[in-house]
Amino acid sequence: MTGWTAPVPSAREVTSVVSRADRRRFAAAWAEALMGTSYVPMTSAEVEGRLCGYTDRLVDALLSDPFDPSPARTVGVELVGVHFTSAESLARTVDLFGEHLLRMLNLGDGPGWDGRVAAIQGALCSGFVQAVRKRTLDEQEAIRQAVLDARDSVEQALRTSEARFRAIFTEAAIGIGIADMSGRILEVNASLRRILGRPAEKVRGSLVYDWIHPADNEGLWELYEEMARGERDQYRVEKKFSKPDGGLVWTEMIVSLVRGEDGLPLYQVAMIEDVTDRRLLQERLRHQAMHDPLTGLPNRALFLERLDSALARQDPQDRVALCYMDLDGFKVINDSLGHHVGDDLLVAVAERLARSVRGRNRLVARMGGDEFVILLPESAGTDKAVEVADEVLEALVEPIRIGGHELSVSASIGIVERPVHGQTAAELMRDADVTLYWAKAEGKGRWALFDPDRNATEVAQFRLSAKMPAALDAEEFYVEYQPLVGLRDFGIVGAEALVRWWHPELGRLGPDRFIGLAEETGLIVPLGRWVLRQACRQARQWQDEFGDAAPFVSVNLAVRQSRDPNLVDDVAAILAETGLEPSRLQLELTESAIMGTADEPLDALRALSRMGVRIAIDDFGTGYSNLAYLRHLPVHELKIAGSFMEGLRDPEQADPVDARIVGTLVDLAHALGLTVTAEGVETHAQARRVAGIGCETGQGYFFARPCSPERITAFIADHLS
Repeated sequence: MTGWTAPVPSAREVTSVVSRADRRRFAAAWAEALMGTSYVPMTSAEVEGRLCGYTDRLVDALLSDPFDPSPARTVGVELVGVHFTSAESLARTVDLFGEHLLRMLNLGDGPGWDGRVAAIQGALCSGFVQAVRKRTLDEQEAIRQAVLDARDSVEQALRTSEARFRAIFTEAAIGIGIADMSGRILEVNASLRRILGRPAEKVRGSLVYDWIHPADNEGLWELYEEMARGERDQYRVEKKFSKPDGGLVWTEMIVSLVRGEDGLPLYQVAMIEDVTDRRLLQERLRHQAMHDPLTGLPNRALFLERLDSALARQDPQDRVALCYMDLDGFKVINDSLGHHVGDDLLVAVAERLARSVRGRNRLVARMGGDEFVILLPESAGTDKAVEVADEVLEALVEPIRIGGHELSVSASIGIVERPVHGQTAAELMRDADVTLYWAKAEGKGRWALFDPDRNATEVAQFRLSAKMPAALDAEEFYVEYQPLVGLRDFGIVGAEALVRWWHPELGRLGPDRFIGLAEETGLIVPLGRWVLRQACRQARQWQDEFGDAAPFVSVNLAVRQSRDPNLVDDVAAILAETGLEPSRLQLELTESAIMGTADEPLDALRALSRMGVRIAIDDFGTGYSNLAYLRHLPVHELKIAGSFMEGLRDPEQADPVDARIVGTLVDLAHALGLTVTAEGVETHAQARRVAGIGCETGQGYFFARPCSPERITAFIADHLS
């Protein structure tokens, strides 16, 4: 699978494999490749002997643990030191390393070695280029000194200096050109004529401005004009020239100013080195660094570079769009059919993307794994981005044949489109990733557009969930109670404990704002345990204050709590800690939760029931239960959902359907020996009707809203007197 890299064996595991014969054979091949590329005052045997020593150091660096390619830099410097100074010497060395090093050393072709070989190549190139550059600068300094000596010496010294200068000028490996201060070229040497590909008569007498290339930036010519005015003594730039055959040559150019005795500028001397081979090598290495080796598409690094470039534009009208794509079900294919099939599938998908996403300045990149991203740096609105996403999804409709398998793949795409002003790459990628998650959550095989309002809501929810553990430790949660009232005498028989959160910034938060988050994060278990302890303490106070007339306390139990293996022990410990009688505790589970409970949690509920704790089904009638299954559950009470109370609210006439449903539920509960509580009772008419139907207790705003422990205690006392 893409993204996996074979481990590189340790030096101890590999050293025995790289024999002395292997090293000498590689050194011999290296010597053969280098002979004739530069003038070297050594025999072939001496060259091979020297390269044997270099080979040992390079192999030791390749096998080093931890890996350290720096010895290769020294080898590059020493190659120049023994006069292997030509670009061809470097090119043959790099090619030999890239194509034959691992094979000739019997190290195989695993991907774990490729990175090390590339690092060795880069370090050697760096040392070689640095040494050649130093050698060049030394020559340049000698030439400049020769020019100054020619000015200051007597006539004989002048002739000697001129002869020395002429020898250096004529035989120098780098190109040299001399121009007057008007920019007219006075003299060029053979190396410069070879670099430019033109005879002396075509160069001599021309103006420096005649050699402007369309790709030259303005800064280069600003430097030249500063020198022409005598404001600068030297500058160094990279410049390319066009050859008569239409080819291009890249050069590194150092231009120095020669002044007269009076300090006024006399000449300009340009030292020009052909660095085309080095430039091509750099471009090849950059291409490898900026492209995915499996699919050939641009990789994350190149994508982010292009994205940063798009965001750097200053026009407030400029817009940018991202289509962040992920294959649906790729892991299943990769795991079941093998990584090689997964890799071939990624290559095929990349080819379809490259064909389908065409247009000026569009970029398709592989981000890693099965994720791809499409950059539209000149977006004109969401319509264009949506059009591209539709084209991509359409391109993946046809099955892909891989190794005898016909694979159907789809993709989910997150689309972000907005003005570039004020945006960062990190923000765009974050929002695109979030939107991709939305697309997957909505059914896959589709695209989704970024919605700032939805994102703001999710971010707020995330921040809220992140603060919940600390809020529990800081005692920001508190419990309110709502009475369960007997419908015959309106006495208080119980009270439901309802948790609230006093947020320091948002104020009072109801359970609808945080219970779902608590269940997702797992905090519902410690939070539920805390609520249970608080409620049992309060019920114990009622027991001490009101005796046998004290109400029981009813506590909601979340699904995750019911599956907690420590539930029974926790309840028993809290009852023992608070001294509350088990019969004065009721645990409420929703209908869907208790009906879908597996055997182990059901055993826990049975154990609690045997302990004497009451079990109630909350919101009964909304979960489409298997009613036959209900008789086998350890349940004591049904709480009929408040939605069925709506039809019983009218003081004149009740809705016959709702009345019939409530009556049926009550009859069912009574047949099973259960008591019934009607939830959501808000009017006297509702209370009267559910009492007539047979409900034992009622709960709702008609009796009391959820309130503090002090107020509910006073409410209980009032209804006992």
